[in-house]
Amino acid sequence: MTCGSCCASSSKGTSADPGWRRALWIALGVNGAMFAAEIVAGVAGGSKALQADALDFLGDSANYAISLGVAGMALAWRARAALLKGATLAILGVYVLASALWSVWHGGTPQAGIMGVVGVIALVANAGVSLMLYSYRTGDANMRSVWICSRNDAIGNVAVVLAAVGVFGTGTAWPDLIVAGVMAVLGISGGVQIIMQARSELVPNGRGYTVPAE
Repeated sequence: MTCGSCCASSSKGTSADPGWRRALWIALGVNGAMFAAEIVAGVAGGSKALQADALDFLGDSANYAISLGVAGMALAWRARAALLKGATLAILGVYVLASALWSVWHGGTPQAGIMGVVGVIALVANAGVSLMLYSYRTGDANMRSVWICSRNDAIGNVAVVLAAVGVFGTGTAWPDLIVAGVMAVLGISGGVQIIMQARSELVPNGRGYTVPAE
C-alpha cells in the first residue's frame, strides 16, 4: 500500500488517527498529575487503595507514553509495545496485591476523608479520559490496552470511594485492603487480556514471531 492511498479518512480509528494521538496526550497529562496527587494523599492518609490507584496512574502514564512512541508504526511494533504494557500492568497488580496482604498484619486504619475526596477527584478525571478513549476500544492490541487501562482506572476510583465509605462506617482498614486487593486482581486480569491479544497479532513462522500483512 502506498502512502498516497492512506488518506486522512482511512486513518480514522487507527493508530495514525490525529484524534487518537491527541487523546493520548491528554490522558498522559491527566494520569501524570493524578499519580502525583494520589501518591501523596495515599501516604498521608495511610490508604493502600489510594496508593494502589496511584501506582496504576503511574503505570498508565508510562503506557500512554509508549503508545505515543509507537503510534503510526507497523503492527509488529504496536503489538510488542502492547506486550510490554500488559506485562507492566500485571506486575503492578502483583505488587499491589502483595502490599495489601502485608498490610493485613502491619497496617493501620486509613483516613476516610482523604480517601473519599481524592477518590472522587480521580473518578471525575478518569471518567473523562475513559469517555474520550471509548471510540478506540476495538482497535489493535495497543489501542485496546489503552482503553483497558482507562476503564480499569475508572472502576478503581469508584471502588476507592466505596472503600472510604466503608472505612468511615466500620472504623477499620478492611474496606481499604479489600479494595486494594480487588484492584490488584483487576490489574493482573487486564494485563493478561492485553498480552493475549498482542500475542494473537504475532503469528509464529518458525523463526520467532512476525506480523501478518495488514
